[in-house]
Amino acid sequence: MLIAATIVLGFLVFIHEGGHFLAARAFGVRVSEFMIGLPGPRVSFLWRGTRFGVTAIPLGGYASVCGMAPHFEHAATRDILTYAYRRGTVYLDEVTQVFAISEDDAFAILEELCDWGSLERPTRKDKTNVYRTPATKTLALGSPRDVTDPDAFFKQEQSQQYFMLPFWKRSVILLAGPLMNLLFTIVAFIVIYSIIGIDLQNTQTGEVTHVTYGPFESIAAGFRLIGMTFIAIVGLFNPETAAQTVSNSTSIVGIVVLSKGALEAGFVNFLFFASVISVSLGLMNLLPIPPLDGGRFVVEVFQKISKKIVSIKALNYMSLTGIVLFGAFFLVMLNQDIQRFIFGNW
Repeated sequence: MLIAATIVLGFLVFIHEGGHFLAARAFGVRVSEFMIGLPGPRVSFLWRGTRFGVTAIPLGGYASVCGMAPHFEHAATRDILTYAYRRGTVYLDEVTQVFAISEDDAFAILEELCDWGSLERPTRKDKTNVYRTPATKTLALGSPRDVTDPDAFFKQEQSQQYFMLPFWKRSVILLAGPLMNLLFTIVAFIVIYSIIGIDLQNTQTGEVTHVTYGPFESIAAGFRLIGMTFIAIVGLFNPETAAQTVSNSTSIVGIVVLSKGALEAGFVNFLFFASVISVSLGLMNLLPIPPLDGGRFVVEVFQKISKKIVSIKALNYMSLTGIVLFGAFFLVMLNQDIQRFIFGNW
């Protein structure tokens, strides 16, 4: 059961985060990590500046697109970056003293440089706030680097950040993940209906006929599934249909249970099941609620129209509200699935 669920969720998260990764790299934005699984102990390798790997809990995943956190503008950022690279390892207290800035500013600058992928954060074993230069194929973590032109080096690092892109490129990066999930569904339907085909049984004679459909019919079927899922998700926000929609939905527990049955039913059924989950994952991420991709996109649109930058505090409040909302929804769904699949009371 767990193996089946890991295959489904691991693959769907892979293509979702892969969409963000490919779009970011296509626009020259650095991606520091690409992980399958929840944050924690991991097995990983470094390739072309990105650390790829699998964590101990391979459910979920993330692609760390650099420069997506709110930008902290400070005159000392360039000099601190140069100082850190020439030394290889720097401490928070050291930066505060050398550059005569407050501890809060020093911390904000160092953390932003970590978000850029220019520095590595302190590890759990570090007893102090120590920041290091990242490892490369030829240089170890925390190795000093020769920076001959601080201005050119700073501009090079800054140019690889998400916040430096124009609005339309940032939008593509944000929406690429959900769109990859929807694209997978369309491709899967072509494979199921046009390449493999399905068996149809005559209800009167019992005769089974193997049928294949044209690619356009398969694509239309995929879009019908997307449309039906969209209507169902919209129903969550309608008081008249919310209860029925929740009753017809399932949480991670339900997905784990259903994954086993889909896998045992054969490849076609398993692929169809993965398509349904993929559509749900893609469309749910398009909801205009931070920290989902759709919420981030709405923030980008607001900033573009209003010409104002949404503050870190406001973003944190919106993200917290979204987390609480989905946390409550998850608990309701979890209880429903426990009652349904474990106690049989649903």
